[in-house]
Amino acid sequence: MNLGLRDRACVLTGASGGIGRATALALAAEGASVVLVGRREERLAALARECREAGGRGAPLELDLTALGAGERVVDACREWFGRIDVLVNGAGTSSVRTLEQLTDEEWQGQWDLHVMAPMRLMRAAAPRMAERGWGRIVNVCSSSGKRPSSTNMAYSVTKAAELSLSRAFAELYAERGVLVNAVAPGPVAGELWLAPGGLAEQQARSRGATRDEVLESVASRTPLGRLGTDEEIAAVIVFLCSARASNVAGAAWSVDGGTVPVII
Repeated sequence: MNLGLRDRACVLTGASGGIGRATALALAAEGASVVLVGRREERLAALARECREAGGRGAPLELDLTALGAGERVVDACREWFGRIDVLVNGAGTSSVRTLEQLTDEEWQGQWDLHVMAPMRLMRAAAPRMAERGWGRIVNVCSSSGKRPSSTNMAYSVTKAAELSLSRAFAELYAERGVLVNAVAPGPVAGELWLAPGGLAEQQARSRGATRDEVLESVASRTPLGRLGTDEEIAAVIVFLCSARASNVAGAAWSVDGGTVPVII
């Protein structure tokens, strides 16, 4: 299937690893040009080379997205390097195992800045430029925790719910002008966030007094599919929503969670 992404100018945040890296390679395989935004310079440079090998183009941009002016800077870089901006994927995000009592005000603010203010500023900068050309795609990578709050990290759940609402609000504003805004809500993914040393699996194991394998088995057992997702499975949905084929999808929040959240919206 031709997704109509060849030579599209894309911005992808959170590109250094995990879902972001898989999305970058999937976009590049469709012939897209991608600004790779993240905070790990060496990884971004290596990923840019991999994007070229996959058939697209990659341009690394090391940047703290929570800094004031970051949204405009990213969009300006995309327009300078690739002539315009067609696609924005807000994929930057992180979480950790924290009880309500452990969460500090600074951590609440940090989650808000990364999951709400950073994507808002990027959309505020990108959507009008896309609307001028009458075509655009924006995908916000949210979480199943935004649909069904989790006590594992309440700040993460609350800010991801806010990001879902933000996605819908921008969709209402821009759909009529050809800019389609959607969200995806992944469940637990067998990627860096969960499986890396010190990741969520190990953190939950410590908090529960269990082993890492016991935690992963428990998480998988609560998923109707019976397993964790993969970075590539999430990326495939993101890339479809970025494509010309997704021409009648706007304001949606697609669950990509193996059936974890038991609702149909």
